[in-house]
Amino acid sequence: MTPDPKPYIGRLAPTPNGGLHLGHARTFQTAWRRAREQDGELILRIEDLDRQRCRPEFIEEALEELAWLGLDWDGEPVFQSDRRKLYEEAWKRLKEDGWIFPCRRSRRELRKAAMPPPSNEQDVEPIYPLEWRPEQGVEKGFEDPGGDVTWRFRVPEGETISFSDVRKGVVDYTAGVDFGDFSVWRRDNIPSYELSVVVDDIAMGITEVVRGEDLLRSTARQILLYRALGATPPAWCHEPLVRDEHGRRLAKRDHDRSLKSYWQAGLSSDEVMNRFAP
Repeated sequence: MTPDPKPYIGRLAPTPNGGLHLGHARTFQTAWRRAREQDGELILRIEDLDRQRCRPEFIEEALEELAWLGLDWDGEPVFQSDRRKLYEEAWKRLKEDGWIFPCRRSRRELRKAAMPPPSNEQDVEPIYPLEWRPEQGVEKGFEDPGGDVTWRFRVPEGETISFSDVRKGVVDYTAGVDFGDFSVWRRDNIPSYELSVVVDDIAMGITEVVRGEDLLRSTARQILLYRALGATPPAWCHEPLVRDEHGRRLAKRDHDRSLKSYWQAGLSSDEVMNRFAP
């Protein structure tokens, strides 16, 4: 007898370090629609770990903009800043199992020493030099993730990470070629995006992640973290990016294309989304 499928659990996950733009709106609308079409649950998770850049006014603005878009969610918003203990427990497990190591190299050193992966994508991290990777065991001298070091994940050199995406079909990345040993804990003692979202998605039972296609490469990294933490990855749905007239993807610095600018101009969310339909 075939077991019943797991109930759908999705999430909206804004980072409150600036105003939301049209690309966020499209992704969040898709996440909302996919959850509601399957009579599923939708969690709002505020990814506010970087307390220097994530400010209360941006959180309030994000909540207002999501409401303006007509989106709702189930339960109270969850804040990553309240969940540090979960990330520390995951760090400890990865450390004890030998998956991660401390790195004292700076970003400048990495940029100078490493060639970026063969890609035309923006914001691609250079490949961490394999000769910089220390022998296993050096991590055992650390009791906590602090200490002015970056903690990196040891990727399985040469392994192809393959996953199926709702929009893109089968996607492949090769560890050590398309991405190298990546950060799971930052030098400023903050969990990285890769680690925090995986830990939260596991804890929340997320069954499908909907986000922009600029995070496809991150998916390959995160699949390795799921495996190291003994968890099954969710399904993936990466939405096409919204770009300006020059082909550049929208960013939070594009204030004239922010949701707030349209809202303040008196446009409805339907007018905005229809006017800028792909």
